[in-house]
Amino acid sequence: KFAMVAPDVQIDDGKGTILISSEEGETEANNHRKLSDFGIRNGTRLQADDFLQDYTLLINVLHSEDLEKDVEFEVVGDAPERIGPKPSEPASKNISNGSDDGAQPSTSTGNQQ
Repeated sequence: KFAMVAPDVQIDDGKGTILISSEEGETEANNHRKLSDFGIRNGTRLQADDFLQDYTLLINVLHSEDLEKDVEFEVVGDAPERIGPKPSEPASKNISNGSDDGAQPSTSTGNQQ
């Protein structure tokens, strides 16, 4: 539903409980567990990140008894129309070695001894 390629999903409670990981096998044990097993209930917030697309969602879980037959969940809200790869940063915005002082790498070709 969210067009994520490699999502990481955690409970947005400050504890960092990871429900889904993009690392293969890391959260396989969670696949057959219910959300309630993690303390997720009406009003819980989840954070979903897709690093490959620089895409983050905050998901508010709301319980509803009014879903149509055979519908397990419903997405309500503004969904992006198209998600693609990260745009590359302009060269002027790149920061090297944690410094943004405008210094450029050396272009010296002299012999070093």
